[in-house]
Amino acid sequence: MTACEKILARASGQKDIAPGDIIDAKPDVAMSHDNTYLVHRAFQDIGASRIADPSSVVVVLDHRSPANTVNSANTHSAIRKIVDELDIGWFFDVGAGICHQIMIEKGIAKSGGLIVGTDSHSTTYGAVGAMGIGIGATDMASVWVKGSLWLKVPEAINIIITGRPAKGVFAKDISLALVGELGAMGADYCCLEYEGDWVSGASLSERMTLCNMAAEAGAKSALVPDIVVSDPNARHYQTLAVVVDLLEPMVSTPHSVDKVASVSSMEGTGIDQAFLGSCTNGRLDDLAIAASILKGRKVHEGTRMIVTPASSEVYLQAVEEGIIGTLLKAGAVVTASGCGPCLGAHQGVLADGESCISSSNRNFKGRMGSRNASIYLASPATVAASAIEGKIADPRRYLV
Repeated sequence: MTACEKILARASGQKDIAPGDIIDAKPDVAMSHDNTYLVHRAFQDIGASRIADPSSVVVVLDHRSPANTVNSANTHSAIRKIVDELDIGWFFDVGAGICHQIMIEKGIAKSGGLIVGTDSHSTTYGAVGAMGIGIGATDMASVWVKGSLWLKVPEAINIIITGRPAKGVFAKDISLALVGELGAMGADYCCLEYEGDWVSGASLSERMTLCNMAAEAGAKSALVPDIVVSDPNARHYQTLAVVVDLLEPMVSTPHSVDKVASVSSMEGTGIDQAFLGSCTNGRLDDLAIAASILKGRKVHEGTRMIVTPASSEVYLQAVEEGIIGTLLKAGAVVTASGCGPCLGAHQGVLADGESCISSSNRNFKGRMGSRNASIYLASPATVAASAIEGKIADPRRYLV
């Protein structure tokens, strides 16, 4: 079996399973965020009053954090009461950070585990060898009630990433190139299993970026096998080899993540805003590379730069290491830890006709505000270089 099949077999108490099988799987962890209110409503509609395993449930307030409207504030208030009344095991309130960052940072996501989350980027947990699957609020209510849910076993795609990236090429560039190769739905309902010498040497943060972006190719899950690995004779639906040696900085252009081009081919495209943050690229190494580029420089006049650390822990480390100070001196605005402007709710919503270069994961119409705005996705280094110039810029000339 493949690694993802082994994890699902254990979770369903079966010896052997195959792609297409319908199984009743028991997740090790069930995570929801601001949409916990919707989960609870479905939970009540079922007629339930008790969670099967409260110790396995995690709730994080991160999407509209701090509350951006009275409605959001009321929702947050209701969720705090739900957490207390149902004795939910893990709760992270406003400012703690983004759910996916917290799940890994706090050691809740563990290698070999099955984790379900009411967020499509739950694929991120594959960075630690866990199988993360995004589900809806009604499915999560079912998990709350009976501790399990039906799943179809996905096909697996083997992604072999080899080589040594050139200067200015980061995990985000590799991820964008991969999504461009697969297409927006090229991995629909598949589990991506990553291997190769680049993957073996990748940091945890880099693996998180890789697994996070798998959702943009339609993947059901993504995995860097660790404790649980595929058998040598395991059948993969597809094998894709990526050699990173010749890659250059990449950018995803409006309005689809798989519309990928080299940064050099897009240089000079004007931007109104640069966003550094999100569950994709809001970690310490992301902030550090941006600060190294911005040190002693200024954000371009007429361009806004917004920085949102992925968690309060990242924020504190960045303060202690002088990274936040460098970003502030350059003219960046630093917000509370959370999803920030990524979902277009607050802390940097785009106006009609504006363009933004972002280290986040989606650039659909209306994703960060106006449907008439344009979003370009890139690495933190490219975001920082572009903030300096007020237009899409190649980061390589700013890197020593």
